[in-house]
Amino acid sequence: MSALLVPPSRSRPAPHPGFALRTITAETYRAFLATPAGAALGAGFLQCPSWAAVKEGWRAQLIGWGPAPEAGQLTGVALVLLRQFPGTRKYFAYLPEGPVADWSDPGLDGWLDPLLEHLRGAGAFAVRIGPSPAYRRWDAARLKSLTGPGRRLGDVLASEVDPLGTAVAERLRARDWRRCGGDGTGEDGDAQPRHVFHVPLAGRTTEDLWSGLNQEWRRNVRRAQKEGVEIVVGSAAELPEFYRLLGITERRDGFRLGRSLAYYERQYAALNAEEPGRMKLYLARHRGEILAAHTLITVGRRAWYQTGASADHRREVRPSNALQWRMLLDAHALGADVYDMRGVPSTLDPDERAYGLLRWKLGTGGQVVETLGEWEKPLGGSANHTLYRAFQAYLNRR
Repeated sequence: MSALLVPPSRSRPAPHPGFALRTITAETYRAFLATPAGAALGAGFLQCPSWAAVKEGWRAQLIGWGPAPEAGQLTGVALVLLRQFPGTRKYFAYLPEGPVADWSDPGLDGWLDPLLEHLRGAGAFAVRIGPSPAYRRWDAARLKSLTGPGRRLGDVLASEVDPLGTAVAERLRARDWRRCGGDGTGEDGDAQPRHVFHVPLAGRTTEDLWSGLNQEWRRNVRRAQKEGVEIVVGSAAELPEFYRLLGITERRDGFRLGRSLAYYERQYAALNAEEPGRMKLYLARHRGEILAAHTLITVGRRAWYQTGASADHRREVRPSNALQWRMLLDAHALGADVYDMRGVPSTLDPDERAYGLLRWKLGTGGQVVETLGEWEKPLGGSANHTLYRAFQAYLNRR
């Protein structure tokens, strides 16, 4: 069953004046994100209304809060995905990389408590959120010099510890939220990657971006250009070829995303219906053949390299390096502040297979960013706590 947006309803007003929390329309939600105040909150694509249409098997609500939500006077919003627990009328509520809120607000409880109360009223027995502040950062140059057998990111002193992320983590723990996967370097408890890779774009010229690449990357981009690799933006018609290459990549690199072609077709249609060009498919062609295909998503002043795929043959012409360089340049030209290359493993051990992905992204000269990760909390009441434990056991058996 496809995700359905629950129509706006009359939620109970918040108990204090000057604040209300309501379900809102997709138009009101998008209009807020387009305002200076909404854009400053930096919503990711997983918190756009269109993402509800991508996720099958989930119901969805769009929630907004502020002085007058129905009139578009908002201070925060959230896309909530609701999955029903089998055999019950209760739901697990998931806010992927959300809510979209000001996490520096000292009055955090003023919007978070009403949000939880609203979700309890909607039948949720537990909630998972993904706060947006970063936690720690490691510069590429620092990490490349500190690799070694058995070493992981957590073994290396961070280049920067974000004070806001630290404060938000402390505030959530004090309110009985649990960090999924714990506070170590593992990501097993998170649905979204805890460690991501960012290439800063704001205030940099294209010459700065080129000089930020390491010598190997610059050599590979030049090699692709010399060999005649052509980079073009494709369309939905090339998604089957992208998916075929993705299967080759998964078998070669030993991972499995578990997505169908229909998933990517649905994602491409939904995101581009919301805003034309929001999701693009970049293709690297050589001698008339597509050798690599990567997807790029843009929302506001942020850009994400979401998924990449490449063939096993003719890898020496470096199609993926050429693709990434073109995508970096396009993100920069669009005015993005950061190019997010999404997830990286936490290993710094060159002998581990997963390290190859991190090594490849380090070559762009950016930063590994540890996000706050995802946090869960069962809603009050012994029945909800019991359901939460049963739900965790159910997920572990899948």
